[in-house]
Amino acid sequence: MTYVKTHLKREIVINSIITIHYFEYIRDFIFHGEAHDFWEFAYVDKGSVRIQAGEEQYLLHAGDIIFHEPNEFHAIESVGNTSPNLVAVSFVTHSSAMQIFRQKRCTLTMEERTLISKLISIARETLATPMNLPSIEQVKLRPNTPFGSEQLILLYLELFLITVARNHGAQNTSTQSPAPTFSPERAMNKSERMEKIIEYMEFHICEQLTITDICEAHSLSRSALQALFHKEKGCGVIEYFNNMKIERAKDIIRDGTMNFTEIAYFLSYSSLQYFSKQFKKATGMSPLEYSSSVKGISRSLRREDTGRNI
Repeated sequence: MTYVKTHLKREIVINSIITIHYFEYIRDFIFHGEAHDFWEFAYVDKGSVRIQAGEEQYLLHAGDIIFHEPNEFHAIESVGNTSPNLVAVSFVTHSSAMQIFRQKRCTLTMEERTLISKLISIARETLATPMNLPSIEQVKLRPNTPFGSEQLILLYLELFLITVARNHGAQNTSTQSPAPTFSPERAMNKSERMEKIIEYMEFHICEQLTITDICEAHSLSRSALQALFHKEKGCGVIEYFNNMKIERAKDIIRDGTMNFTEIAYFLSYSSLQYFSKQFKKATGMSPLEYSSSVKGISRSLRREDTGRNI
């Protein structure tokens, strides 16, 4: 018996990473723009932004993504009353298949958003440089990272790009038929149920929800609810709800519409001290430190932007 090797084609290969950012912008954020000789994409995780790409301007909402090819000028500003969160990833690739992403903007599927989430998660454990600082021009690696962490960043990024190309590409570089949409009945049911539960918690974000409240509202047993969240979100339902409260608190701090005492009362914390303790446990910073951080980053970027000759 003779075995013959089959060499598989690699459509998209990432050669190196430039930056991986997760920005939590203040409400009136403006970045007047730049251009560089590598690829970048910007994904809106929350809120809305106006992005300039070349000579065109686009309004992007939560779930939308835009790709900037090398040397394309791009700028961004927040719009509306909600402080936006943005994922920005820049990288080097010489793959010809990247032509699919020229002038590409689309709304990501849940599958694609999950890949973004995994990419950010593995980047947090691999990179030593802060992900929220726009002035970072080179990432630094943590010492003694888990086995394969650096390669996982490349693999998740390549998988994400290939998935987007297959799902949204107007033209295929391959002669094969497009892959079927990722929407099995069972997965859709879980996704829809999870979405409804999260919407319910979002609606009651200012209350002190219990597991019993959530179970009764969605006709689920306690064990089924916990199993769903541990499988889909990697944590318990109350832990997830508490994290939602912290994210809402961060939004309000960045908006500047309430002081810390008002935020604690608004989100039904028993005291300002307890709110501050939970906030620091979740973010590593006190509310005051977080407020100073986001405002300082914005001021720093504006100074850099003002001094930059574009």
